[in-house]
Amino acid sequence: MHLLLLGVSHRTAPVELRERLDFSSRDVGAAVESLSARASSAESVVLSTCNRSEIYVVGEDLVRARAEIVAFLSEYHHLPSEAFSPHLFAFDDVAAARHLFRVASGLDSLVVGEPQILGQVKSAFQAASERRCTGPLLTKTFHWAFGVGKRVRRETTLGEGAVSVSFAAVSLARKIFGRLNGRRVLVVGAGEISTLTAQHLRSQGVAEIVITSRTTAHADELAAEVGGRSVPWSHLRPAIANADIVLTATGSQRPIITREDIETGHGRKRAEPLFIIDVAVPRDVDPAVGEIEQVFLYNVDDLQGIVQENIARRGAEIARAEAIVDEEVARFTAWQRSRRAVPTVVALRQRFEDIRRAELRRLESRLAGFSPEERARVDEVTRLIVEKLLLEPTEQLKALPDVETQTAYTEAMSRIFRLGDERQSANHDSSSVSMDDIADDDH
Repeated sequence: MHLLLLGVSHRTAPVELRERLDFSSRDVGAAVESLSARASSAESVVLSTCNRSEIYVVGEDLVRARAEIVAFLSEYHHLPSEAFSPHLFAFDDVAAARHLFRVASGLDSLVVGEPQILGQVKSAFQAASERRCTGPLLTKTFHWAFGVGKRVRRETTLGEGAVSVSFAAVSLARKIFGRLNGRRVLVVGAGEISTLTAQHLRSQGVAEIVITSRTTAHADELAAEVGGRSVPWSHLRPAIANADIVLTATGSQRPIITREDIETGHGRKRAEPLFIIDVAVPRDVDPAVGEIEQVFLYNVDDLQGIVQENIARRGAEIARAEAIVDEEVARFTAWQRSRRAVPTVVALRQRFEDIRRAELRRLESRLAGFSPEERARVDEVTRLIVEKLLLEPTEQLKALPDVETQTAYTEAMSRIFRLGDERQSANHDSSSVSMDDIADDDH
């Protein structure tokens, strides 16, 4: 079975396309169930954030699996495949795992080191797992990625300080206004990005923070948390008219702020700048708003300049984080290589166990006078002898350096010990057997 990843991100596709391939504002669970129903996807996870939509599947035929993912994206989003296929990136097996490790570590983020992504990766896996769309390979790979993300955060300072989309938005505001003291802020939406941005803005000494959300309770809660005030959703237009800075991050499927909304409150010309940062995907603000004089409209793709500055500052930490990923990829590669030996190792153990049991049955008459405790001891000793005899061959088989050598050794072992029937059975049951059952693996 192979691991396959297909997706788009801020590195390969503009925001206009990413918002059309977005899953996060819809039911990700329903999407992953629909994907898993396809014949070539034995296991599936859908990861969708404002900067990426990625699909991870496990299947036997990579070509067929890729074709089915493209068809799924086209059908699910009502989008012709030729509109997004040129922007897709694809990785398989170890390369797919490396990409996931980098994503979980914040190395592939728009703002390198941003802390939210690890939680988003966990949520994506949980959504798939709760719907029984995952299996042994994706479970192992994603849990390994969680460990890599935690290790990068523990052993580097990549995630320290304000390295997030919300901080990038605040940095842009400071470039436009200089000091933010006395500025009035409107936050549209009350999710995680809105909360973080409001907190950063409060620390800059803004005069007022106004929160609005379709869910009044959420707006009230965030307003209380950041020392601001909430206004009803129906007051969105006048709230915009009174703001110097607008941050919007909702889950709306269509723009909620139009050119008319801005011009109704301010006319066609503004005396003071209005800074709008739209970090929603799909976008909350009609791009035509940016054509209004004195209105500065930015979306997530416009944060690239700050990203590059962030990368320059954190070069040494990025190098250390990449080294950690390399170490973990090497370990993961060894684990994947060892998985190929599972059927042979299981079959070999079964062969030796059959021989052991047959010999004990043959000696049944000689053991008749033994007490139950003595018979149990004989059984334990013979089992330990088998375990010790198999330990070295098992470790050597797992440690072979490449697929070709491992294949040659497993075939030789199968012929020497006549493992044909047992190996077929082991292959059939391989979905329930992992190397964790055969050797210690504390990752």
